[in-house]
Amino acid sequence: MSVNAKVKSALSGDTLILKSIKSAGLEKTLALAYVSAPRMKHEGDEPFAFQSRDFLRKATVGKEVKFEVLYSVPNTNREYGLVLLPNGESLLEKAVSAGWVKVREDAGKRENQPDSGAVIEKLKALENTARTEGNGIWDTSDDGRIESKYESPPASEAVAFLDEHKGRVVSGIIERVITGDRVTVRLLFQPKLHQQLVVLIAGVKTPLTKRVDASGNEQLAEEYGEEAKNFVESRLLQRSVDVTLLGLSPQSQFIGNVIHPQGGNIAEALLKQGLGRCLDFHSTMIGSSMSRLRTAEKHARENKLHLWKNHVVKAPTSGARDATVTRVMNADTLFVRNKAGVEKKINLSSVRQPKPTDPKQAPFQTEAKEFLRKKLIGKHVTVTIDGKRAATEGYDEREMATVIFSNKNVALSLVENGWASVIRHRREDDDRSPIYDQLLAAEEAAQKDQKGMYAPKPPASSKLAEVSENITKAKAYLSFLQRQKRVPAVVDFVSSGSRFKVILPRENVRLTLVLGGIRAPRTARNPTEESEPFGPEALEYASRRCMQRDVEIDVTDIDRVGGFIGTMYVNRENIAKGLVEEGLAAVHYYSAERSGNANELYATEKRAKEARKGLWHDWSPENDEENSHDSPGNINTTEEVIEPRTDYRDIIVTNIDDHGRLKVQVVGTGTSALEEMMTAFKNFHLLPQNNKGLEGPPRVGELVAAKFTDDNSFYRARVRHVNREAKEVEVMYIDYGNSEKLPFSRLRPLSQPQFQPTKLMPQAMDASLSFIQFPTALHYAQESVDALGQMTNGKQLVANVDYIGSDGALYLTLYDPKESDRSESSINAELVSEGLAMVALKLRPFERAYPAKLNTLKEREALAKEERKGMWEYGDITED
Repeated sequence: MSVNAKVKSALSGDTLILKSIKSAGLEKTLALAYVSAPRMKHEGDEPFAFQSRDFLRKATVGKEVKFEVLYSVPNTNREYGLVLLPNGESLLEKAVSAGWVKVREDAGKRENQPDSGAVIEKLKALENTARTEGNGIWDTSDDGRIESKYESPPASEAVAFLDEHKGRVVSGIIERVITGDRVTVRLLFQPKLHQQLVVLIAGVKTPLTKRVDASGNEQLAEEYGEEAKNFVESRLLQRSVDVTLLGLSPQSQFIGNVIHPQGGNIAEALLKQGLGRCLDFHSTMIGSSMSRLRTAEKHARENKLHLWKNHVVKAPTSGARDATVTRVMNADTLFVRNKAGVEKKINLSSVRQPKPTDPKQAPFQTEAKEFLRKKLIGKHVTVTIDGKRAATEGYDEREMATVIFSNKNVALSLVENGWASVIRHRREDDDRSPIYDQLLAAEEAAQKDQKGMYAPKPPASSKLAEVSENITKAKAYLSFLQRQKRVPAVVDFVSSGSRFKVILPRENVRLTLVLGGIRAPRTARNPTEESEPFGPEALEYASRRCMQRDVEIDVTDIDRVGGFIGTMYVNRENIAKGLVEEGLAAVHYYSAERSGNANELYATEKRAKEARKGLWHDWSPENDEENSHDSPGNINTTEEVIEPRTDYRDIIVTNIDDHGRLKVQVVGTGTSALEEMMTAFKNFHLLPQNNKGLEGPPRVGELVAAKFTDDNSFYRARVRHVNREAKEVEVMYIDYGNSEKLPFSRLRPLSQPQFQPTKLMPQAMDASLSFIQFPTALHYAQESVDALGQMTNGKQLVANVDYIGSDGALYLTLYDPKESDRSESSINAELVSEGLAMVALKLRPFERAYPAKLNTLKEREALAKEERKGMWEYGDITED
């Protein structure tokens, strides 16, 4: 009786293993009756053994056939029978006709089959024809011998074997499926040379099947282990495949791609059915094809197939968001700020900075961080959150993210340059980079090329010198910095709105930099302190603009504790000016004058006040003069009782700035001494031997002899600003108070003792007009300054010193002795009468001690308003 079955494999040219179609797992070994084929043996195949088996394999494996058992041999329980192919053809007759089996000499003698005689006679006739035609084993032109190596190369030879054949596509036959991810394959290197290998299927890991361990104990199969094995067997066992060897496992087992010509990559098929998981270890061997395997695994996860039946689909993460990198903590951790201004810390997905605990990697931490800082700080990036790491002991919750800058994955750039390694994720860890396989490939390439932390030698260790550690060190370094042009630096830490720690990479030093010309409100240094108003905002602004940025610093001086005072530029923008512009710092009069940026800072502060920004949110014009030389945080609101003064002095107004502030000389012994000094000064510079320029570039704050443009004579001056590129300086003439810009060539050293300030102090004194203030509108203010200049230019005036400020500034009522016939006829009053000034809206404490003067000025102001003079031409501007 014929039975249907499916051919699982061909053991030799005359023997098949059949699988029951109705009963899963039921198998039968059936030998073809009356014939025998050459045997395949580990010690050496018989001639034509492989060819005979291959004929049977190609004719039957994977096909549904009909078979009938004719007889069995009692001693071996081996069954013999007939097989009909799907087309009804007899397999026995086909094999004999092809010459791949011989009719046994004892055929029919043991079978005890009544009709076997006719069958045998037919087979012998077919055999004679095959012999005559030289078919199969009867081919006299071929000895039929093939060198078949059944043992894999030993571990000592595995590397050499792989090097010889790696990357080549070799035809092969799957001889055995050990597990779902491990097969025995016969590689057909040459027609007469075959090599049998155990190959791990690249890119996939399947559950284990039932097995016996080294102790002889049977181990149960893992869930879906048998299913994975059967899946591969049904598709590959004794099928022709293409094999590409890719690498070796740590146990020296060969790893390779196994491709069925019609069915494709078996690893991909396993993964798509959920019968295996992607194996990260193989990623670098597989290359770009790993993405197909990831896609197949993703399909199984999403559809919860087999191994993924309990998989919880991760909630979709937020899409890509634009952000700005504000700080680089290390080579795998960043701080970014979104468009709403919210800052958060993120970790780059799937990569790790050089390990601090690894003595080979740890020395490269600084360079790795610097690589990332230079690339990203302050830059706009795209951030996509890939997942989160739950908080663990010693670690807060961390967000893992992909960061894209200029269309390039930042983590990939790090790994490519050897500044980060790739994390080996746990099998169930899905919170990984979407380009994980590219990262692994990049890491392997970086290691091969000895890039970054894989370099054979560690970087030279160099500890930063702390030059602000004490005043002695700072003084020793000051002259060097003053001689330099703008010095490149990196902001390492922001202490407050105006105080920074900066690193000078070329000099390998770190110093404290204090911004000159401004005072920013303080921030609390510990929980017990309280920040000054707008202190945190100033710190936030400075951090956002400067933290870890490449900057330039221009140092002018040092403070009492070793901090360096100077200007800092980010992208050529003065940070001090930016703070003032946002109302987060006030101009500090003394240091602004020394910085050389005073005029620019004053103008910027004025705009901030008018816009009511930050510190000036409640500013009004009446307190402008009162606060002009003091920061808002330092104004003393306690009024002192002041007696009116009668202190008349002869003065000369030598300069008026754009805000109406004066520089004056008090006529007397000082001016007489100045005339004598200036005569000697001019004569000194007429001598040819004294016509030598400065030895080097001038420094801010340095005293020099400057050749005034109007009369080409030399005067004592202080350098306020230096433009080394243009070789130009801004100087202030210390005896007259006026400023101008000059080329370096118009400067001479002021080193002669007879001309030093210790011999004769600077004669230009700071002064302001008492009781009045100029209009804030720019065009009216300029008219007022021009009018004051006309009233005072070239004249010796009389001034009553109404008050002397704590900084030595004089508050004056000015009189022109040729025009003023009484105390009420002052220049101050004349300006008010013409609508060029108003009575101060907020009086200083000393001004209230002069009620008579105030009443006179108010009467004049009322008349000017009535007559619509000057600033009052469109009405009372104080009513707004």
